[in-house]
Amino acid sequence: MANDRTRLSPRRLSRRDGYLLTNSVVLAWLVLAIAAVVGHRFVSQPLWLLVHVPLLGAATAAILVWSQHFADTLLRRPAPGGRPGLALRLGLHTAGAVTLGVGMLGGIPTLAIAGGSVVAAAIVVHLRVLGMQSRGALASRFAPLVRYYLAAGAVFLVGIAIGVVLAVVRDPALTDRAVTAHLVLNVYGWIGLTALGTLVLLWPTVLHARVDASTDRAAARALPLLVTGISVAALASAVDVRVLIPAGMAIWLAGIALVGREGLRQARAMPPGTFAGYSLAAATGWLAVSAIVIGVAATIAPDWATLRAGIIALLGPLVAGFGAQVLLGALSFLLPVVALGSPAAARAGAAELDRGAAFRTTAFNGAIAMYLLPMPSLARVLLSFVAVGVAIATIVLAVRAIAVGRRARRGEGVAPDRSGTVTIGMPRRAPERRRPRASAVAAAVVLLVACVGGGVAADPAASGIPVAAAPDMPATGETTEVTVRVTGMRYDPAVIEVPVGDELVVTFENTGNDVHDLTFATGARTARLAPGASETVSVGVIGADLAGWCSIAGHRQMGMELAVRAVGAAPATASPEDPGGPGAHDGSGSPAGEDAAADIDLQREPDAAFEAHPAELPPASAETVHRITLTVTETVAEVAPGVRQTRWTFAGTAPGPVLRGRIGDTFEITLVNDGTIGHSVDVHAGSLAPDRPMRTIAPGERLTYTFTATEAGIWMYHCSTMPMSMHIANGMSGAVVIDPPDLAPVDREYLLVQNELYLGAPDGTADAAKIADARPDLVVFNGVADQYRHRPLAARAGERVRVWVLDAGPNSPSAFHVVGGQFDTVYLEGADTLRPEDPGGSQALALQPAQGGFVELAFPEAGTYPFVTHRMSDAERGATGLFRVG
Repeated sequence: MANDRTRLSPRRLSRRDGYLLTNSVVLAWLVLAIAAVVGHRFVSQPLWLLVHVPLLGAATAAILVWSQHFADTLLRRPAPGGRPGLALRLGLHTAGAVTLGVGMLGGIPTLAIAGGSVVAAAIVVHLRVLGMQSRGALASRFAPLVRYYLAAGAVFLVGIAIGVVLAVVRDPALTDRAVTAHLVLNVYGWIGLTALGTLVLLWPTVLHARVDASTDRAAARALPLLVTGISVAALASAVDVRVLIPAGMAIWLAGIALVGREGLRQARAMPPGTFAGYSLAAATGWLAVSAIVIGVAATIAPDWATLRAGIIALLGPLVAGFGAQVLLGALSFLLPVVALGSPAAARAGAAELDRGAAFRTTAFNGAIAMYLLPMPSLARVLLSFVAVGVAIATIVLAVRAIAVGRRARRGEGVAPDRSGTVTIGMPRRAPERRRPRASAVAAAVVLLVACVGGGVAADPAASGIPVAAAPDMPATGETTEVTVRVTGMRYDPAVIEVPVGDELVVTFENTGNDVHDLTFATGARTARLAPGASETVSVGVIGADLAGWCSIAGHRQMGMELAVRAVGAAPATASPEDPGGPGAHDGSGSPAGEDAAADIDLQREPDAAFEAHPAELPPASAETVHRITLTVTETVAEVAPGVRQTRWTFAGTAPGPVLRGRIGDTFEITLVNDGTIGHSVDVHAGSLAPDRPMRTIAPGERLTYTFTATEAGIWMYHCSTMPMSMHIANGMSGAVVIDPPDLAPVDREYLLVQNELYLGAPDGTADAAKIADARPDLVVFNGVADQYRHRPLAARAGERVRVWVLDAGPNSPSAFHVVGGQFDTVYLEGADTLRPEDPGGSQALALQPAQGGFVELAFPEAGTYPFVTHRMSDAERGATGLFRVG
């Protein structure tokens, strides 16, 4: 045995550094989880992303690392394959989880199946290694705890299989049932069993409490109950008997009660005083409470769809309160103990990770608990920022702990530990026991109250506080009942007519794909409803017009508003100071209620006869002299389905005709003003004194503008008559393409001109006040919002496609991006910034107003590829389209 220990010593010498490397994968997943919280609204399945990055990603990676470490220690036998084998399993899991995520978010079932299979393969190898260790292990008091890891892995494999089925099969009835089994097996089985088995020994170690025989017996008796409860609850979905879910969760709770009673006894003897202790206790509490909630929900839910909606509402505390918190708490203790190498280094690292422990724990758990209460969306957003901030702070402290611990180890001036063993217990004195500082807890409470108060102040109606007083109106005794549904990001119907004096009762059915609510200005509101859920709310007796909206942050701005019209109400009267009275102005440049922006509905399909503005760019002709007539006209045109604006145009189109040529070509432009006001033309492709050729001409006049192209690029032309912003915003811009001398041929070329629209009255011109404030109503490619989403641009897989882009402004920058595509060529403002032979790629063409360039790419396979400006607020205003690739 001595020889064996000597032989294994060199491998164990760097084990601590190996744990740092493997835990860097866990930290990377945690960073991705934070990024998912920030960017989840920009993906097709935000809920899937928010749940699986922290649980399938970070938590599963941590389980692979730390369950192996505990098995090595408990069984007194190193794992077959050693650290390289662990790295292989970790790499398999990471590759599989990433592939699964890409498949789910991209709607590619084959990738989802492949990714799930790779993750399952990593778990199978993990179980095999643990099994081989167990069979050849020396006798050890705590060796039976490894059975928790084996049971967890076994149920996880079933959970993975169900997840793959959910990714492929789109049957709502099957999904409603399978989601419950998927959750129980993966959260309560895979993560829950692993965490509970580890806490049997880790919890008293964190507390520096004694572990006696009663702890061993409780753990041994609890495991069969836990596994049985999970199995019964998961079986309910397969046999379509919901009553098995509360039965299974009751059995599971009996198992956790056995383990929890021992943990409570130890905590009474040695109360927790560190961030790790607080977090592990709180995480276990969230797990137990959520199991009770699931059991109750399954008992009272009338059907599987309602139960699924309840489970979705529970995912937040499960992911954050249990999954993220148990991970952060465990890492806060284990990282300095195992990875820093000496007692002094471990103490220094632990001190860093315990900074603000009481404040962080109170703020994190308080934010999650308050998030579950009915309150405005803004308050929920602020509370989520608090929870994410605590997670970020813990990651930062973990990095600092490693750095501080290593400095402490170097400063000891002693030889490093070459024993080849790594213990679980921390080689330090038990910390001084004291209650959490009241000031830290109070500060966290003040922060949480401020978040709620700020949210209520910003949207009082969402808290039930009326923002519009109900008029004193005699009731008719009649009731108007209306059902409101969701289509895309709008309510259907968007207008509800109610006779004056009737009570309005609204049944809100969330038929959308996201969580929504319905809030009225009187303070009446529904709860936040998951997809498929519904609720009935009494709005009260209607005596005047009333507004309704979705209070979830950003949803109202995306069009989720409705209006209650009081039929038979007296005309509104108001004093000149009353901004809501007749003739009131809402700051948009048109009388209140006469803004064409009110008709915007980007979910609406255009008429069947609609033809998109041609985006195909013909090659330059062989001519060296180009003669073009640009006749200025004023035309009422549709800029979005059902939205019309008077456009000032060059040659009848906005943007104007594309001019294309080569360096050395001469352009002779004749401007004819058939409009009702003065206009001009400024062609950026020409270099000459602007005094005469760019002057404003009156209606009925004409002007000839001649220049020779001396520089390549895509150039803007526009009316330069003041106010220039008004003329550009009203449609007077276009593109001139001067080919670079070495421009290679491609299979297809397109040209897109991005500009903003500032709508005034229906059929009227642009709103000058909005332009001055840079508040666009629409941002479009080639003059019409989302037109290429309804009439996609064509391409074939493998073809080389060049897209010229010009930002005509007048105010907003652009970041042109093709979803699913990568640019291998970028030409920006007359210069190549990326060529195909370069090793890198590009994801967006960034342009300021009046700048342009082109990108090239080849689509890898058939499918539909969206293109957008990645200034996402502008994309949501209409700057999107599709490539349909065959």
